Amino acid sequence: MKNTVIIFGLLSGLLLASCSEAFLDEEPVGEISPDQILRPENLEGAILSAYSILNGQMDDASSAFNSPASNWNFGDVVSDDAYKGGGGTGDQNQIHQMELFLTNPTIRDVKRKWIALYEGVKRANLAIRLIQEGAEMDAETAKMRLGEMQFLRGHFYFELKKIYNRIPYVDETAETAADYYVSNTSLSNDELWDKIVADFNHAYDVLPDTQTEAGRPTKMAAKAYLAKVYLFRENWSAAEDAADEVINSGKYELMPNFRDVFLPENDNGPEIIFAVQHAINDGSPNNYNGSIGDRLMAPGGPFYPQYGFLRPSQNLVNAYKTNEEGLPVSDNLVPGENQSFDPRIDQTLARPGIPYLDLGINYEASWARDLSTYGPYGPKKRMVSANSPHHLQIWPYVNSLNYYIIRYADLLLWKAEAAIQNGKFEVGREYINRVRERAQLGSRVMNLEGTSEADNYHIQLYSQPFANEEQALEALRTERRLEMAHEGHRFFDLVRWGVAEKVLNEYFAVEKTRRPHLSGANFVSGKNEYFPIPQNQIDLGRDLISQNPNYQ
Repeated sequence: MKNTVIIFGLLSGLLLASCSEAFLDEEPVGEISPDQILRPENLEGAILSAYSILNGQMDDASSAFNSPASNWNFGDVVSDDAYKGGGGTGDQNQIHQMELFLTNPTIRDVKRKWIALYEGVKRANLAIRLIQEGAEMDAETAKMRLGEMQFLRGHFYFELKKIYNRIPYVDETAETAADYYVSNTSLSNDELWDKIVADFNHAYDVLPDTQTEAGRPTKMAAKAYLAKVYLFRENWSAAEDAADEVINSGKYELMPNFRDVFLPENDNGPEIIFAVQHAINDGSPNNYNGSIGDRLMAPGGPFYPQYGFLRPSQNLVNAYKTNEEGLPVSDNLVPGENQSFDPRIDQTLARPGIPYLDLGINYEASWARDLSTYGPYGPKKRMVSANSPHHLQIWPYVNSLNYYIIRYADLLLWKAEAAIQNGKFEVGREYINRVRERAQLGSRVMNLEGTSEADNYHIQLYSQPFANEEQALEALRTERRLEMAHEGHRFFDLVRWGVAEKVLNEYFAVEKTRRPHLSGANFVSGKNEYFPIPQNQIDLGRDLISQNPNYQ
């Protein structure tokens, strides 16, 4: 579906209204008769409008960076992997409040993310209802499209659950404004998860093995998402079984080189299980089908605007150090002379003196906006070369690199984690090593002359069996961090592992001595595992919406 995503704004007058300030605001369909909307061409429009919300853009505004698909503000900046960045703490100050865990229910990002996700739910619900009402579509296509919409609805609710926890659940039977006034506590935690599992199971039952259009989910994508949901529920046996089915399908494989995964020309390649489709120069208003949620990451220097957000933490840089055996070092000390590194460090983040992508120039500390506050490092993994036709050199400076919701390396590490939790330490080691082996054997960043590696890279596999569960889990969790850094997952991993308070407060204790802007940071257990329910939803909710604990 790359380059064919239809912007919802083109359809809003015909199909349904946007949520404006709240998902509870429901407006009449209007403009088109019921028999017309069931025609295939109009129904496909409703279906594509549900896809178009995946990138977090729902209102033809340039502020999708407050509701990005990548969750860089909800998953990276609030973790030990990144600082907010930008032009000091006052630039997008609400995200600075988030990284200090001073989040409140009126913060723009908290509000906008909720609205975007429920807009996705609403669009998916409409499409499901139209299909079920007997759209003029052949039976097989209707069944497949129904599975796609159930998959998308499962995704939107999964995001809502992991971010806000206690959420209202609205299905396709909702037709009027009154139907959208639902309590966020009427379903238990397990009942909410069961609803999400049911959507992915239904999708799995009817989706095809392959799709002719990239961007539409397949049967194995649904099974992979089930593995993720089971992992969050700590249903380790179900998670391992689901991961096994995807692995044994033979449909996915790791690309030989880590860097190649993040080249737009390789979008929808063999490692990508499901992705948000981005496109530029496709006729969409202001190129809002591009990576609009990530447009503030441009690192500055001679090739990019100096937005300078999502700045790698010193703690993350330190995590890529390796010892003489080529294994991770966990001392959190700043690298010294002759230090060796996991080669993924310079494919994930920008360090001074190391070539930046294929631009023929070293990244320098002077590129960094507000160097004194946020330090010298910059984003790199999901940046697209300024030389690439997939990068837009004019405002809003977006690119067409897809955002990967699930990639195969992610799934392999889910398999490793579930196996370890099931007492299969050797199986866990095998799958951790599969991911490390790509980093070991794949290409490395070279110096500008191309005559040698840009730094001292040294990585080896875990050659010895893990002594116990604690050691196995530590290896797994470290590998997830190194492989998945700056893809929006770190904070949610820390929460589901039950270690967020320990890891983040230990991080703050050291990091605030390096970066004083973190001096007020503190993670509060029983509160900060989830974000607050937006205040406007509570105000509009007719006393049905309750705030999350300790945000009163």
